[in-house]
Amino acid sequence: MTQLLVGPTISADSHVTEPPGTYLDRIDPEYADRAPRIRQIPGLGVSMVVDPDTPTQLMVPYAMVAAAGRPADEIGLDTNREWDWLHPGGYDADARLGEQDRDGVLSEVIYPSTGMILCNHQDRAYMRACMDAYNRWLTEWCATDPNRLVGIGQTAMRTPEEGIADLHTIRRLGLRGVMLPGTPVVDDYDAPAYDDFWRTCVELDLPVSFHILTGGDGLFAKPRGPRINTFLSIIRGNQDIIGMLVFGAVFERHPELKVVCVEADAGWAAHFMYRSDHAYDRHRNWLPSGAITRRPSEYFHDNVYLTFQDDWVAFRNLDLVNPERLMWANDHPHSDSTWPNSQTLLAEHTRDLTEYQRDRILRRNCAELYGITLP
Repeated sequence: MTQLLVGPTISADSHVTEPPGTYLDRIDPEYADRAPRIRQIPGLGVSMVVDPDTPTQLMVPYAMVAAAGRPADEIGLDTNREWDWLHPGGYDADARLGEQDRDGVLSEVIYPSTGMILCNHQDRAYMRACMDAYNRWLTEWCATDPNRLVGIGQTAMRTPEEGIADLHTIRRLGLRGVMLPGTPVVDDYDAPAYDDFWRTCVELDLPVSFHILTGGDGLFAKPRGPRINTFLSIIRGNQDIIGMLVFGAVFERHPELKVVCVEADAGWAAHFMYRSDHAYDRHRNWLPSGAITRRPSEYFHDNVYLTFQDDWVAFRNLDLVNPERLMWANDHPHSDSTWPNSQTLLAEHTRDLTEYQRDRILRRNCAELYGITLP
């Protein structure tokens, strides 16, 4: 294990690079011909192809997506890298434990890679078949060490009723949370139609996650100016969802609901809370909201968790936010990851924090949220 400059950490957002059999070996036979599969794509390299050989196919170029720790000049869409170039821990659970040790990580909350792109597919029946297959595969993968590999299940959210059924399946499989598509089919997530769904999340103790790039925004949006400007827009979809849940009175109706804003950074939270309060205080007469009885920032403070990697701004604003709702992540093996240098980076970023703040953000908040046992 690496030198523990800040002690063992827990990553609240890490990923897998789904291997070839994830979907092919587990999907409903009706969709076997359309199951996502690994292909070597000229100009992109090793990729997972979603809905292959159809006009709606999407590609996940793993060599660009899963390049943790690689030099910046090796990250791109024209590498032609092959499978062996990828980090083994992205698809092999035993190898993943060794990669955790190398980064000083005790445990990781596991999200998909291909599953993020699937959230943007237009065929929700196909989406659900893929997500059911992924949930089964992830359950097997995390069984290697359930305290170190904490799986988050997926639902296609075709209807609130089907979403509730998926919640029960996810809980029965032993997965520890649920990741939702950024955009549902029926109305939007603040509609009363979802109240039973949110109630079930609370009853089953399943935190709800909204991950960047799962709502048709960010890198999928038409850019203003150079393409790199889309990188700045990625977090906006998550901000819109949080605002909708706050102003739509979802947290008012479900005060115990836990929502995780995943990989959208956290340095913006203090200003977002201020602006939400300002809007409510000054403009609620002509910009109506749902029936809320608290200031918007209070719901954010209590109900919203945020994960972030190397966002040093988040550490500089702890007096303006709730440090018990911030959760550090290494994002391994994705290209934004701090792996394998997380300990060195965190020693610098957390040097002015109290021991209590450091312990909460790097370990305890996530451990308490997902039932992870600390040494």
